[in-house]
Amino acid sequence: MTAAEAFDQVCAYTLTHGGRAFIHQHVVDAYAAQTADAHTKPIKLAFALVGLHLLCEKQFSGRQVQRVHMVLAKQSRRWPAFPPPRDRGAITAADVLAAPAGARRDATIHAWCAAVWAAYRDCHRPVAELLRAHGFE
Repeated sequence: MTAAEAFDQVCAYTLTHGGRAFIHQHVVDAYAAQTADAHTKPIKLAFALVGLHLLCEKQFSGRQVQRVHMVLAKQSRRWPAFPPPRDRGAITAADVLAAPAGARRDATIHAWCAAVWAAYRDCHRPVAELLRAHGFE
């Protein structure tokens, strides 16, 4: 199974996930950051890193992250280019899919997000500064 196929299956799981937390947003952000390359638009990676920061550092729900993304999208048209690190974290969408559905898979999603965020350690301060510059934090 390819990474994209595993991601699609994890998305199917999270889109049918009940609750107000909207865990799907975290999956989208982790995958976008983990698979970013030279062709990734700056807004995509910036928003992914903002989402991971808000989850991992501030314990925001996916719904809260989504609201921040909407506000940011209205405030700016230029986004910084964040350099993707060589290592993007050891956990992948395939690992999430391998975990049993329910609490264990949800915990694996959070571990995936934490692993990707940790891999982008050189971007932590610039992401926090980006949020501050737009009135968050």
